Amino acid sequence: MRISARADYAVRAALQLAASRDDTPLKSEAIAAAQDIPHKFLEGILNDMRRGGLVLSQRGGNGGYRLARPADSISIADVIRVVDGPLVSVRGVRPPDLSYTGPAESLLPLWIALRSNVREILEGVSLADVASAQLPSDVSALTDAPGAWVNP
Repeated sequence: MRISARADYAVRAALQLAASRDDTPLKSEAIAAAQDIPHKFLEGILNDMRRGGLVLSQRGGNGGYRLARPADSISIADVIRVVDGPLVSVRGVRPPDLSYTGPAESLLPLWIALRSNVREILEGVSLADVASAQLPSDVSALTDAPGAWVNP
Protein backbone atom coordinates (compact mmCIF):
# COMPACT_ATOMS: atom_id res chain seq x y z
CA MET A 1 0.00 0.00 0.00
CA ARG A 2 1.23 3.46 -0.84
CA ILE A 3 0.15 6.68 0.78
CA SER A 4 0.14 9.42 -1.85
CA ALA A 5 1.66 12.84 -1.25
CA ARG A 6 -1.87 14.20 -1.54
CA ALA A 7 -3.15 11.94 1.26
CA ASP A 8 -0.09 12.65 3.43
CA TYR A 9 -0.52 16.41 2.98
CA ALA A 10 -4.27 16.19 3.66
CA VAL A 11 -3.76 14.29 6.91
CA ARG A 12 -1.02 16.69 8.01
CA ALA A 13 -3.22 19.71 7.23
CA ALA A 14 -6.13 18.16 9.11
CA LEU A 15 -3.84 17.48 12.07
CA GLN A 16 -2.71 21.11 12.04
CA LEU A 17 -6.36 22.14 12.21
CA ALA A 18 -7.05 19.58 14.95
CA ALA A 19 -4.18 20.95 17.01
CA SER A 20 -5.56 24.49 16.82
CA ARG A 21 -6.59 25.29 20.38
CA ASP A 22 -9.39 27.71 19.65
CA ASP A 23 -12.06 27.82 16.98
CA THR A 24 -10.26 30.53 15.02
CA PRO A 25 -9.87 29.56 11.36
CA LEU A 26 -6.31 28.94 10.14
CA LYS A 27 -5.15 30.47 6.90
CA SER A 28 -3.98 28.04 4.25
CA GLU A 29 -0.63 29.86 4.12
CA ALA A 30 -0.10 29.20 7.84
CA ILE A 31 -0.99 25.51 7.46
CA ALA A 32 1.31 25.18 4.44
CA ALA A 33 4.19 26.85 6.28
CA ALA A 34 3.72 24.86 9.49
CA GLN A 35 3.66 21.52 7.63
CA ASP A 36 6.04 22.39 4.78
CA ILE A 37 3.38 21.73 2.14
CA PRO A 38 3.37 23.54 -1.22
CA HIS A 39 0.68 26.20 -0.81
CA LYS A 40 -1.01 25.85 -4.22
CA PHE A 41 -1.18 22.05 -3.81
CA LEU A 42 -2.65 22.50 -0.33
CA GLU A 43 -5.36 24.84 -1.64
CA GLY A 44 -6.69 22.07 -3.90
CA ILE A 45 -6.56 19.56 -1.05
CA LEU A 46 -8.41 21.90 1.31
CA ASN A 47 -11.09 22.46 -1.35
CA ASP A 48 -11.56 18.69 -1.67
CA MET A 49 -11.76 18.42 2.11
CA ARG A 50 -14.34 21.22 2.17
CA ARG A 51 -16.45 19.53 -0.51
CA GLY A 52 -16.08 16.26 1.43
CA GLY A 53 -17.49 17.88 4.58
CA LEU A 54 -14.30 17.64 6.65
CA VAL A 55 -13.40 21.31 6.82
CA LEU A 56 -15.26 24.59 6.75
CA SER A 57 -13.89 27.69 5.08
CA GLN A 58 -14.51 31.27 6.03
CA ARG A 59 -13.73 34.24 3.81
CA GLY A 60 -12.42 37.61 4.84
CA GLY A 61 -9.64 39.06 6.94
CA ASN A 62 -10.30 36.62 9.77
CA GLY A 63 -11.00 33.81 7.35
CA GLY A 64 -9.37 30.47 6.87
CA TYR A 65 -10.15 26.83 7.52
CA ARG A 66 -11.29 24.81 10.51
CA LEU A 67 -12.53 21.29 11.02
CA ALA A 68 -16.22 20.77 10.30
CA ARG A 69 -16.55 18.26 13.17
CA PRO A 70 -14.65 17.55 16.37
CA ALA A 71 -11.23 15.96 15.73
CA ASP A 72 -12.22 12.84 17.66
CA SER A 73 -15.01 12.16 15.15
CA ILE A 74 -12.82 12.34 12.02
CA SER A 75 -10.76 9.26 11.26
CA ILE A 76 -7.57 9.18 9.26
CA ALA A 77 -9.51 6.98 6.79
CA ASP A 78 -12.09 9.77 6.36
CA VAL A 79 -9.38 12.20 5.28
CA ILE A 80 -7.66 9.79 2.90
CA ARG A 81 -10.93 8.76 1.25
CA VAL A 82 -11.94 12.37 0.62
CA VAL A 83 -8.73 13.22 -1.24
CA ASP A 84 -7.73 9.85 -2.74
CA GLY A 85 -10.81 7.63 -2.90
CA PRO A 86 -10.80 4.01 -1.72
CA LEU A 87 -8.17 3.01 0.83
CA VAL A 88 -7.16 -0.14 -1.05
CA SER A 89 -7.49 -0.84 -4.73
CA VAL A 90 -5.72 -3.13 -7.17
CA ARG A 91 -4.92 -1.43 -10.48
CA GLY A 92 -7.57 1.14 -9.54
CA VAL A 93 -10.26 -1.49 -8.95
CA ARG A 94 -11.83 -2.23 -5.57
CA PRO A 95 -11.06 -5.81 -4.47
CA PRO A 96 -14.67 -7.13 -4.51
CA ASP A 97 -14.88 -6.19 -8.21
CA LEU A 98 -11.91 -8.40 -9.13
CA SER A 99 -11.82 -12.05 -10.11
CA TYR A 100 -8.94 -14.46 -10.53
CA THR A 101 -8.65 -18.00 -11.82
CA GLY A 102 -6.32 -20.92 -11.40
CA PRO A 103 -3.43 -20.58 -8.97
CA ALA A 104 -4.23 -16.85 -8.50
CA GLU A 105 -7.78 -17.57 -7.29
CA SER A 106 -6.87 -17.24 -3.61
CA LEU A 107 -5.33 -13.82 -4.29
CA LEU A 108 -8.74 -12.16 -3.96
CA PRO A 109 -9.21 -13.17 -0.29
CA LEU A 110 -5.69 -11.87 0.36
CA TRP A 111 -6.57 -8.45 -1.07
CA ILE A 112 -9.82 -8.44 0.93
CA ALA A 113 -7.89 -9.30 4.13
CA LEU A 114 -5.41 -6.51 3.40
CA ARG A 115 -8.25 -4.03 2.88
CA SER A 116 -9.90 -5.18 6.10
CA ASN A 117 -6.71 -4.61 8.11
CA VAL A 118 -6.05 -1.22 6.54
CA ARG A 119 -9.63 -0.18 7.31
CA GLU A 120 -9.38 -1.42 10.88
CA ILE A 121 -6.30 0.68 11.54
CA LEU A 122 -7.17 3.86 9.63
CA GLU A 123 -10.83 3.93 10.68
CA GLY A 124 -9.83 3.27 14.29
CA VAL A 125 -7.49 6.25 14.60
CA SER A 126 -8.92 9.76 14.81
CA LEU A 127 -7.28 13.10 14.15
CA ALA A 128 -7.50 13.74 17.89
CA ASP A 129 -5.58 10.50 18.61
CA VAL A 130 -2.69 11.50 16.37
CA ALA A 131 -2.70 15.20 17.29
CA SER A 132 -2.47 14.27 20.99
CA ALA A 133 0.18 11.57 20.31
CA GLN A 134 -2.13 8.98 21.91
CA LEU A 135 -2.56 6.24 19.34
CA PRO A 136 -4.90 3.39 20.27
CA SER A 137 -3.00 0.64 22.08
CA ASP A 138 -3.65 -1.94 19.35
CA VAL A 139 -2.09 0.39 16.77
CA SER A 140 0.85 1.24 19.01
CA ALA A 141 1.45 -2.47 19.58
CA LEU A 142 1.92 -2.96 15.84
CA THR A 143 4.90 -0.61 15.93
CA ASP A 144 6.58 -2.89 18.51
CA ALA A 145 6.57 -5.90 16.17
CA PRO A 146 10.02 -7.16 15.18
CA GLY A 147 10.92 -5.57 11.90
CA ALA A 148 8.18 -2.95 11.97
CA TRP A 149 10.69 -0.15 11.48
CA VAL A 150 12.95 -2.07 9.08
CA ASN A 151 12.64 -1.86 5.31
CA PRO A 152 13.05 -5.32 3.78
